[in-house]
Amino acid sequence: MRHSQLKAFHHVALMGGFSRAAEALFLSQPAISEQVRKLEQDHDVLLFHRERKRVRLTLAGEQLFRLTKQFFEIEQQIEENLSEASASTEGEIRILVDSAHHVTDILRRFLKRYPKVTVSMQVGNTENIIEALRAYNAEIGVIGSQEAGKDVTTLDLGATDIVAFVAREVIAEDKPSITLEELSNYPLVFREQGSQTRQKLVDAAAGQGRALTPAIVAEGREAVREIVASGAGIGFVSKAEYVQDPRVQQMELADLDVSMSETLVHLTQRRDVRVIRLFMEIARSVQAQKKAPTT
Repeated sequence: MRHSQLKAFHHVALMGGFSRAAEALFLSQPAISEQVRKLEQDHDVLLFHRERKRVRLTLAGEQLFRLTKQFFEIEQQIEENLSEASASTEGEIRILVDSAHHVTDILRRFLKRYPKVTVSMQVGNTENIIEALRAYNAEIGVIGSQEAGKDVTTLDLGATDIVAFVAREVIAEDKPSITLEELSNYPLVFREQGSQTRQKLVDAAAGQGRALTPAIVAEGREAVREIVASGAGIGFVSKAEYVQDPRVQQMELADLDVSMSETLVHLTQRRDVRVIRLFMEIARSVQAQKKAPTT
């Protein structure tokens, strides 16, 4: 097994094809194909399903790809450590959040200090975010839970109450709160399985002997808001993430004491990755300033 073979395999998996990998490595496609073929032959393993012009990782290929992500990331760390150019931080940081609201201040300060770093941000639920971190498909996550697993480093971002919201024409205007019994009279709009908001509501209601069952399940917070705004039912969100919208009104949950904690997370074994380490340093600084007593 040679470094060139692993590099060829890694880039084919990363880029989704042999021709794209060849372009990224400034090599010919036959050269890339031969490196991967030799790797498969030497170890008697099939790494890709080849389907016309498309390639798809086999189970063995997926397992190897996870390892090569770690391998080439460590190689990059070694290069940065030995290079004087590492003083100028560049690269990319991929952030997965359940809501961008909780990380905007940290992100603003990070980009001001390290303007050459490219940030990629996507939205997901807690379950998907943890999976992406473990698969090396993201560097930083923001989740709605403080329990992320022993392999994950966490930073508490605080907690806010979960509230209900509904289209103004569905319930009397300016109704300040709603009870569990009243909720049973309306269709409920929940997020997908894996959402901590959903799970916390269901668990809190179950603790009082009541079941909250969704009439509509929507993928993502934006979809929930649009469905609720249409008058289709009542939705739920943490108060910090509630978006002012003239179409809807917010209501407290009168007999449910349930809050949503937000936590910044990254895979512990990647703590020495430069962009992760620098991002977390700024995040800890921001949180320390928030907690500092005002005079």
